[in-house]
Amino acid sequence: MAKAACDEAEFIRLFEANGAAETARILGVGVRNVNYRRRNIERSNSVQLRSPAPNSPDRLSAQHPARIKMEMNTGVVLIGSDAHYWPGHISTAHKAFCLMAAELKPQILIMNGDVVDGASISRHPPMGWEELPSVNEELETCRERLDEIRKAAPKKCAFTWTLGNHDQRFEARLAARAPEYARVTGIHLKDHFGIEWAPCWSTWINDEVVVKHRFRSGVHATHNNTVNAGKSMVTGHLHSLKVTPFSDYNGTRYGVDTGTLAEPDGPQFEYGEDNPKNHRSGFVALFFEQGRLLWPQICHVLEPGLVEFRGETFRV
Repeated sequence: MAKAACDEAEFIRLFEANGAAETARILGVGVRNVNYRRRNIERSNSVQLRSPAPNSPDRLSAQHPARIKMEMNTGVVLIGSDAHYWPGHISTAHKAFCLMAAELKPQILIMNGDVVDGASISRHPPMGWEELPSVNEELETCRERLDEIRKAAPKKCAFTWTLGNHDQRFEARLAARAPEYARVTGIHLKDHFGIEWAPCWSTWINDEVVVKHRFRSGVHATHNNTVNAGKSMVTGHLHSLKVTPFSDYNGTRYGVDTGTLAEPDGPQFEYGEDNPKNHRSGFVALFFEQGRLLWPQICHVLEPGLVEFRGETFRV
């Protein structure tokens, strides 16, 4: 049975000490109810309730071992995916992502899968006698690029990394060939990305927005993702870079594809045999106001060195 509702002063104390998710657990109610009451208190008293800092342990309450739950009142979440980082190549989207990490000052920054390409352990056969980067070369490149992002972002920013199917290649190959090394330091991909990057299958924001690498597939994936999940869902994997709104009696939610931080015709994708691709390079910024997700904003690469964001173009 749900616990009795607390008075306004107690609610404010609980919320500012614990955030929405933990307050909901303490009171025995849903997170949506907590956020609804928080907004009513803010409007009626002309105040702004603040939950704990985004990267504090109170914000990182995982109800599932593979799920990280975070709270966001007013601020920015920056999300990039499918970087497929390749030695010797720094994409325009990556440069723009670092710039936005400094300019927008996000409270939360998410790498939404496929940081690693895993070319030498790919399911795709080699294209002739091409030279592929070694696993170690890829890992060194990933560490360099992730450090550039981390250093550009604010010091209090929280970092999560949702596992992608290419990221899985690293551990899948080792699990198949050397299962006896399980849990040995270095055998897991997270051992190589730094302690700042919290690994997970999905990152949940305000219990309303789900960020994970993939769910549905196909040209209508963003629509099907949010319809079937019942949440706003941000995915990568398909490299399509788009926002699809969906409205019903519950309001409007969004299916978002974060595109790719790589170049669509980069060396990572030679197995595509120079076929036309419905891929776009860029990333997404989520803006929250008093806990409400505003229309997601896309940063799109127009050409090498030139991107567009919120109606403006700029060089990187």
